Amino acid sequence: MLKVGEKGAIPQRDKMTYAVAPHIPCGVISPSLLRKLADVAEKYQAQALKITGATRIAIIGLKEEDIDHVWHDLGMDKGAAVGRCVRSIRACPGNTFCPFGKQDSIGIGMKLDNLYHGTELPGKFKMAVSGCQLCCAESWVRDFGLIGEANGWKVVVGGNVGARPRIANELIAGLDDHQAMQYAKKVIDYYQERANKGERLGRMIDRIGFDTLKSALV
Repeated sequence: MLKVGEKGAIPQRDKMTYAVAPHIPCGVISPSLLRKLADVAEKYQAQALKITGATRIAIIGLKEEDIDHVWHDLGMDKGAAVGRCVRSIRACPGNTFCPFGKQDSIGIGMKLDNLYHGTELPGKFKMAVSGCQLCCAESWVRDFGLIGEANGWKVVVGGNVGARPRIANELIAGLDDHQAMQYAKKVIDYYQERANKGERLGRMIDRIGFDTLKSALV
């Protein structure tokens, strides 16, 4: 029998209720799925619906005995909201919708999500894809970030927010879509092989030196 945490249920402050955060790749959602989330929240008398920093919609304030029924009714995958893994892939509208977009951030974000969401790693790992230098997906403060420029993608690594915030280091620029995806794999593989347990990529870079990482990957 699965424990509550294994069911994708997140304990709340009152120590009596739970939240669930279904996986919504890159925050792109259909009207029908929005209706389903609202219907399920009402059916199980949730306390709130919350758009999260990982562009998911969490259903908050659920009873423990309702968790299995909630997931059944939703018919959605669980979002990787906790644990040492690839937590989320954020993406701005990019050149699909935004007049400022230089590159297809949604397309690349969806590919990254399909490949890496939930992948177990030494520590928490977040990714973001911004279609231009306005950086609306906040790529500069993600473990792996892509930023669209007129001549291709710029890769930044090691950023994070939290108690010890860190701005990412620029790794390489001028990449096409295929090369950008290759660098995502390179960075994740390098981190997987060399990071200490619980160590974010930025802290690993501070420990080994950015020049060491760059010379190995570029």
